[in-house]
Amino acid sequence: MALWEQLGDHVQALDLVGRLLGAHGRVLPMSAVPLELQALVKGHDPERPEDVDTVRGQATVALTPGEVQSVHLVPHDPPAVPEAVAAVLDADWVVLGPGSWFSSVIPHLLVPELLDALTATKARRVLSLNLAPQPGETEGFSPQRHLEVLGRHAPKLALDVVLADEAAVPDRDSLTEAAKRLGAAVELAPVARTDGSPRHDPELLAAAYDRIFRMHGRIGPWR
Repeated sequence: MALWEQLGDHVQALDLVGRLLGAHGRVLPMSAVPLELQALVKGHDPERPEDVDTVRGQATVALTPGEVQSVHLVPHDPPAVPEAVAAVLDADWVVLGPGSWFSSVIPHLLVPELLDALTATKARRVLSLNLAPQPGETEGFSPQRHLEVLGRHAPKLALDVVLADEAAVPDRDSLTEAAKRLGAAVELAPVARTDGSPRHDPELLAAAYDRIFRMHGRIGPWR
């Protein structure tokens, strides 16, 4: 925050932090304007299970009781950070997920210029599914339902590969059908930690990406 205030630019501040830490790659915001995430939630109030209420704020949406129907950003058409758009257009692969579905993954598709870049890029696109539904936000969601709600929020976005852990997919045929509707093939791989927690193992996930990148398209030069 101090660097943002001193430099007056989010991207420059993040780049400077990266250089100070010796990090590889870049962290880029999707938009440079303040955004509020809002969700329409059915049954947010347990005493009114059929009513749909507006829930505001990323943390609140992530933990909301009830069933999230949809999410949107305020303002509705925020400008994208040009560097983020350029990175998407210049990429060999774009990876979406894993993460909180309504409060982390889908919001990136709600910035029009960024969605246009994700749709127009020549990069291949892989979507990583979570290992388990998230309490509150996606309670009771099947793997295929994650794809369905993503498709409703970004109907023009096509994918190439959907990556999932085999142990987290009880109905492989339904997931395959849902992936096909997004133009994608399903790749199953052991990517979960062995301690029983619903978290990805970084090394196993990296190995799965490496295999997918080599199987589904040539890897271009590192950028």
